[in-house]
Amino acid sequence: MTNNQQNPKQTSLPVALISATWHADLVDVAVDSCRAELTARGFKSDALTDHFKVPGSFELPLLARRLAASGKYSAVIAFGLVVDGGIYRHEFVANAVIDGLMKVMLESDVPVFSSVLTPIRFHEIDEHQDFFRGHLTQKGMEVARAAAETLGVHQALPAPALALAG
Repeated sequence: MTNNQQNPKQTSLPVALISATWHADLVDVAVDSCRAELTARGFKSDALTDHFKVPGSFELPLLARRLAASGKYSAVIAFGLVVDGGIYRHEFVANAVIDGLMKVMLESDVPVFSSVLTPIRFHEIDEHQDFFRGHLTQKGMEVARAAAETLGVHQALPAPALALAG
């Protein structure tokens, strides 16, 4: 088994899940498929019970930072949907969220994963809702795979000698 195929059946700490409640009916589809995939990969369900909710995607990085700094989690997975509401703002929000999550990961040495999506076009009609439910199901599974594989690689490595200061 190569490093990127290792499967951490049990991490010493649970995985924190954070989701935005904006468009929760769609975002929760990704959360549910992520949980199912992690469970299928051997994570115990009690390691996935810490699920936090914030109003929108913009609030994800701060909570991710606090959870990573707590020392209670082996990883943090963030879920959200940043939609184009007819104004240019969505691109700024999406960039801020992804940059913030990356900064948390690099500063905390805790893996942080993003299933925060920014569709090019989003309309609240049944056809779009059905498409995004399927797409978010897939993205939830993909982020779970990425988390499981990354944790497997990290578990195989020695602990860092010292934490880097930001």
